[in-house]
Amino acid sequence: MNKDEICARIPHAGRMCLLERVQDWDETFIHCLATSHRDADNPLRSRDRLPAVCGIEYAAQAMALHAGLRAATAVKPTLGMLAAVRDLQLAVARLDDVSDDLHIHARRLSGDETGFIYEFDIKADDDALMSGRIVVKLLETLA
Repeated sequence: MNKDEICARIPHAGRMCLLERVQDWDETFIHCLATSHRDADNPLRSRDRLPAVCGIEYAAQAMALHAGLRAATAVKPTLGMLAAVRDLQLAVARLDDVSDDLHIHARRLSGDETGFIYEFDIKADDDALMSGRIVVKLLETLA
């Protein structure tokens, strides 16, 4: 799955669609690849840096994509709100100076039509950059 196909399945467009491709996925797991952390025009950059905490958005997009892949193809992307981030572990301060591609892994722990919980980790090569759990509350389906 390429970037255009990813953007069609999540409620993010243009430069805000941060994921480059899907490496693998099944009913409970997704592995995505991102290169946008190195882009000078990354929309999450602040003061010419991309703080590591922005990795939460990369993980949230992987989760949204996974939810979209699990749904029927006719279902429109659903808007969600990050309700909580738990057990966040950051091994780096920034992502923009990571030269390797980001590998975002997310595993669905639970979920229903009102929201879901995933655990995630982000690695570059074999180096762990961050990990945690995210709770998302679903709000509405895009028209």
